[in-house]
Amino acid sequence: MKKFIPLLISGLLMTSTLGCTSASTNTNTPDAAKESTKTPDKQTAKEAQGDAMSDTRKDQLESDIRSREQRNDAGSSQMMRADGDLESEIRSKLEANLPASQLTVDAKDGVVTITGTVPTQEQLSKVKPLAMEIKGAKSIVDKTTVAAAKK
Repeated sequence: MKKFIPLLISGLLMTSTLGCTSASTNTNTPDAAKESTKTPDKQTAKEAQGDAMSDTRKDQLESDIRSREQRNDAGSSQMMRADGDLESEIRSKLEANLPASQLTVDAKDGVVTITGTVPTQEQLSKVKPLAMEIKGAKSIVDKTTVAAAKK
């Protein structure tokens, strides 16, 4: 029994450590705002768009955002959000509404910086308004660009 308890605790710690990884909008999204993004080819963009535009995925993302907002409302002021929650919620909102985009979201003290690329000018114009829909964002620094089309 003495050997079992440390094994159980170390297994629990290992599992929780592996579960806490950074989220991004898709597998090709850069890990940091400083990294450059690559424009996806047409097939990859089409697959990403199909996934992001599915009703099930949009419902899931919107549900996640509502859950976080309700949790925040129950615990503290609506305008005082943890930077990690703010990043995650804005990333989810952008993923659900801007298919085939490759965006990173960083927040510090409520100031949110969004970098990366979107496939069209129309999507570019939606980045900041979508991000501002999330409670707790004091300001949005939009550094996104329209990706050059691949031939």
